[in-house]
Amino acid sequence: MREEISSGGVVVFGNAILLLKKYNGDWVLPKGKVEKGEMKDEAALREVMEESGIKAEIIRYLGEIHYTYKENWDDNRRVHKTVFWYLMSSRTMETVPQREEGFIEAKFIHIDRVLDIAKYDDEKEIIKVALQEVKKKL
Repeated sequence: MREEISSGGVVVFGNAILLLKKYNGDWVLPKGKVEKGEMKDEAALREVMEESGIKAEIIRYLGEIHYTYKENWDDNRRVHKTVFWYLMSSRTMETVPQREEGFIEAKFIHIDRVLDIAKYDDEKEIIKVALQEVKKKL
């Protein structure tokens, strides 16, 4: 099984969290592969910037999630993916979705609605961790 390492961010602005809308309608957190020689936190900041246009700052490390997926739909090769997540803050809500990666919208969603809109259960779990951290600061 091939191993893949990614990093991403739960980006907060006020009482909202950044989600990206994919061409298929799924709302997801910004994340991507850690490049060779790159630190996980640097990769998370870079991916947030590339996918959303947001220049974020890391507040703290949130944790990691693991999952396995098929490399190709017609193939039995599987990939074990580990994603390292960081709580981040933004000074702006102005976004530019990365269309080359299939993102058609980047938007800050109110914290009361973000769990209903986010597509994947593992991302919802990391959003819950982030919300606990955010509420400590309020």
